[in-house]
Amino acid sequence: MRRVDVIVVGGGPTGENVAQYAHDGGLSVLLIEGELLGGECSYYACMPSKALLRPLDVRATSEHLPGLRPAELDVAALLARRDAWVSHYDDTSQLDWATGAGLDVMRGHARLVGEKTVSVSSDGGASTVVEAGVALVLATGSVPVVPPMFADLHAWGSRDATGVVEVPDRLVIVGGGVVACEAATWMSALGSSVTMLVRGDALLTDQEPFAGAAVLDALRTAGVDVRLATRITDASRAGAADTGLGRVHGGPVTLAVERDESGSERIVADELLLATGRRPRLDDVGLDAVGVNADDVRAGRLPTWLHAIGDAGGGAPLTHMGKYEARVLGARLAGAHETPPPRDVPVPQVVFTDPQVAAVGSSEAQAREAGHDVVTVAVPFASAAGTALLRDDGVGSAKIVVDRATGCLLGATFVGHEAAELIHAATVAIVGQVPIGVLRHAVPSYPTSSELWLRLLEELPTNLR
Repeated sequence: MRRVDVIVVGGGPTGENVAQYAHDGGLSVLLIEGELLGGECSYYACMPSKALLRPLDVRATSEHLPGLRPAELDVAALLARRDAWVSHYDDTSQLDWATGAGLDVMRGHARLVGEKTVSVSSDGGASTVVEAGVALVLATGSVPVVPPMFADLHAWGSRDATGVVEVPDRLVIVGGGVVACEAATWMSALGSSVTMLVRGDALLTDQEPFAGAAVLDALRTAGVDVRLATRITDASRAGAADTGLGRVHGGPVTLAVERDESGSERIVADELLLATGRRPRLDDVGLDAVGVNADDVRAGRLPTWLHAIGDAGGGAPLTHMGKYEARVLGARLAGAHETPPPRDVPVPQVVFTDPQVAAVGSSEAQAREAGHDVVTVAVPFASAAGTALLRDDGVGSAKIVVDRATGCLLGATFVGHEAAELIHAATVAIVGQVPIGVLRHAVPSYPTSSELWLRLLEELPTNLR
């Protein structure tokens, strides 16, 4: 039996942050990880996907600025860059960071066996029981949702897409969210003939409608066959097998699909990527041993000593939000005095397609549904000199949602080239509840993309300015 103040199950960014903040506050912490230290984000999600997408963005820019010859894509070099950014799936550097920060790391699968107690099983079969004196934190992340129809097909998940080794000639992507849109962008650029099958009538349905419309147009212009309002009625595959990360997993995939406007048809592809959502990774952490279940976790009905954060807690499945929750919880466990967080912390998100989509807070529809009387303003993304200079034929729009009663920003969406760099100003304005009348005195530098804020504020009614 080992005893520490805090046990953290899951060594991804969320687990690492809560462990570090608790340790820096004077608590003894044990960080337990059964796979690669650094988690999904470091090896299979954020880092490899952006390593693949950034060179494509630079190439696209070279095609849209006179005076430059369009850059050529070196597929082998692109994948080598990806491999470097994921440290060739070796977590030695992550382990060095953790131990250097004073964290105690244990390898193995942890399972709750009682109050504040876990049993950790190593690959060799040995088990160690560890008890926490203060708290036990589940930061186990999430896993892909695989609809039953596809259970036996060994379809690709997001790990295979970011870890692509064999580029399939024909790829079908099921889904129309962030993972689907980003993967379609890089897989098409790598040479796949990509077909996206989307159940709904738009892409990125959690965003403002103009965001999904812009990405849809861009993907189709890039040669991606995006089929909306599509139902898959049957799926089969010959010789399905797990052949390794990023490799084609068997023979051709055959899908029977139905579309309202064109009837039914069969689609044959060399590989199938499921981008149908994720769910908290809680199946095998022993929740039953302490009398709770996944629904209790989602509703926050947990013993005072047990915490589930990040993807595992059912919040926004974004690395930065998990890290934020971790910082707050770690400091609180250590008894640090901090300014209480606002009641509703806005969630920023960037979709790294071309054009990029960057959004934070509420969309217009979400704000109205929440009961706000809102004022909205939208302007072309290239309406400021700084954004227009990025590409001579830049596309996209920017929109803000303002509460009429308070004059404070509720949400913002930017769709355009390098839009990601504009969103943090909106996040600060929402968190700080800065009235528009004050925000207009934040002078943007000329000529930078930040001047787009001036274009938006100038369009608001004078009583808000």
